[in-house]
Amino acid sequence: MARGEANSPKVHYKSSNDEDFVVFLDSVESYQKWLGDKSVPLPQVVSSFKIFTTHGRVRQGHQGILDGVSNAMLENEFGTSKDEDAVFQILEKGRLQEFSMPEREGRKNDSKGGAYVTR
Repeated sequence: MARGEANSPKVHYKSSNDEDFVVFLDSVESYQKWLGDKSVPLPQVVSSFKIFTTHGRVRQGHQGILDGVSNAMLENEFGTSKDEDAVFQILEKGRLQEFSMPEREGRKNDSKGGAYVTR
């Protein structure tokens, strides 16, 4: 059985005051379908309505340590403190970022296999 395979698509939006906002998606296909047809429900597109940002003096873009955004940040940037409305705007204005790690195969637990003979 393969282990370690990971795929985490996300949408990254960089605001006018250099603040980065990230929303994680369920799949790229559902996001692209939503872009063409806004009648697709958002819960089928995003993995959660949690919006993330990178804080600190050193801007890290869409990478680095992610932290949840405050209602004040949402209000300042998107004009609303409702997560659903902000997610909608991030999905419309942001850029798709895909990240995938290949699966790996290998030894799982050598102590459960045949005995090693050493002399």
